[in-house]
Amino acid sequence: MTYEQWLQSRLTAHGFACGAIDGVIGSATIAALKAFQKSRGLPETGRADTATVDRLRMTSGSSASSPSSRLQTSVTAAAATGRNTWPKQDDCMSFYGAVGSRQTTIDLPYSMVLAWDRAIRVRKMTLHEVVAASAMRVLHQVAEIYTERERADLGLDVFGGSLNVRRMRGGSAYSMHSWGIAIDFDPERNGLQVKAPAARLSHPDAVPFWEAWEAEGWISLGRARDFDWMHVQAARL
Repeated sequence: MTYEQWLQSRLTAHGFACGAIDGVIGSATIAALKAFQKSRGLPETGRADTATVDRLRMTSGSSASSPSSRLQTSVTAAAATGRNTWPKQDDCMSFYGAVGSRQTTIDLPYSMVLAWDRAIRVRKMTLHEVVAASAMRVLHQVAEIYTERERADLGLDVFGGSLNVRRMRGGSAYSMHSWGIAIDFDPERNGLQVKAPAARLSHPDAVPFWEAWEAEGWISLGRARDFDWMHVQAARL
């Protein structure tokens, strides 16, 4: 993570979304900086001066174990090790907070279509603010690794959903989608009970895609359990 991406991720963590967390300091980031500075009683310069950065480093709450504090720990760990430490599934409520809360929107680095209506183009994705920067890094890598034609062949351009507050199928626990920490790709060819090699994303040409997610600590249920190959999540099993 670059300094610019850290800056954008901290603004987003404090509730001042600045679009894509891509390290490009454009008008959206400057506007978010000014809004943050105003909310903290700082001069509205739109520049990341020392006082502003110091306030950005602070958590939004007073508890050392707050989600914002855990976000900072995760960012620091990722910078040091290249890998995030996401919670186990059973700990998502304490780590991410209430289902459906603290969501932000990211701009997609490549064109996608909606799985259930291919005529609808998807340009944005809703995710939990803690995982948004990580997902953006992966999607930018995917855009670099695969050509447009290769993404279409694999179904990496078919969006099957992210935030969706609901229970797991056949159970009472919340789905990982309820926190906006899971993303589905091409559900038609990678159904819940479809195993390798029938699942399209179980094929060798999908390995770089999964490795990009795994480098950020995300889990593929397909690679871990050989089911639900459409699904990747920022929670350990």
